[in-house]
Amino acid sequence: MRIAVLIKQVPNPEALAAVMQVGEQARKVVLPPGHPMVVSPFDEQALEAALRIRDQLGAEVSITAVTLGPESARNALKHALSLGADNAVHILDPALVEADAHVSAHALAAAIRQLGGIDLVLAGRQAADWDAGVVALGVAELLGLPSIGYACALAASARSIRVERVLQDGFETLEVELPALVTVSNELGEVRKPNLRETMRAARKPVAVWTAAEIGLAGEHLQPRRRLARLYLPQKRTQCDFIEGATPAERGARLAQRLHAERLI
Repeated sequence: MRIAVLIKQVPNPEALAAVMQVGEQARKVVLPPGHPMVVSPFDEQALEAALRIRDQLGAEVSITAVTLGPESARNALKHALSLGADNAVHILDPALVEADAHVSAHALAAAIRQLGGIDLVLAGRQAADWDAGVVALGVAELLGLPSIGYACALAASARSIRVERVLQDGFETLEVELPALVTVSNELGEVRKPNLRETMRAARKPVAVWTAAEIGLAGEHLQPRRRLARLYLPQKRTQCDFIEGATPAERGARLAQRLHAERLI
C-alpha cells in the first residue's frame, strides 16, 4: 500500500497569540524574526495514522510526505521523515507563494497524480493557521476520490479502509474501497516522537523538489480565487449590569425581561 500524507508548515500555534501582530494595511499576519515554524498538529495526527497503518500491515506500506511551501517548509518534511515517512515531495515555486486553498488543492492533487499509484491520501482535518479545512477535500474532488472527514481511528486492508469518525453527538464507522482520502482529527490520540535511529536515517531519505511546471500546473490553476477584504483583530467590549430585586424570583423575572428586551431569548 502506498500512502501520501499532506502536511503543512505553520507558525507554532502555542506561541502564536502572544507574538503575532496583524498588519491591517497589508492584510497579513506579522511574526517576529525567528518565530518557530512547526508541522500543523492535525497533520501530525495524519502522519501518525499512516504510521499506525504500517504498524498494522507491515513493511509493505510506503509513506510519502507531501508539502507545498517556501524553502523553510523542508523542515516540516525532515520532521516527517524522522518520524518514519519513507520519502517526501516538496512543491516549491515562487508562483505559489501566495497560494490560497484553490491553488493549494490543485498543486497537491497534481503532485499526487505525478507520484502515481497512491492508494490512500491522509491529511489533517484542517490547518492550524487559517483553520479552513477545505484543501484536503478539494484534493479529493480533483482526484475523483471518495473522502471521509474527522477520522479518529483507521483500520486498513489491501483493498479498503475502515474509518471511525467524530460527529457532534457521537461517532460513526464507515468503510470505503481504496483509493480514498481521509482527514484525521485530534481524537486519534497521542502522536509518536522522533527517535535517534529514524532521525539519522532521515538525512538519507529522498526528497523530491517539484516546480509548478514540473507537475503540470499552469493557467487558472495558479490564480488565487480568495480575495481577502480585511484582516483585523476584533475589538473586545464588555459591559456588566447588576439586576436588583427584593427576592430571587423578582431578580429572575427582571433578568428574563432584560434578556427578552435585548432579543437574547
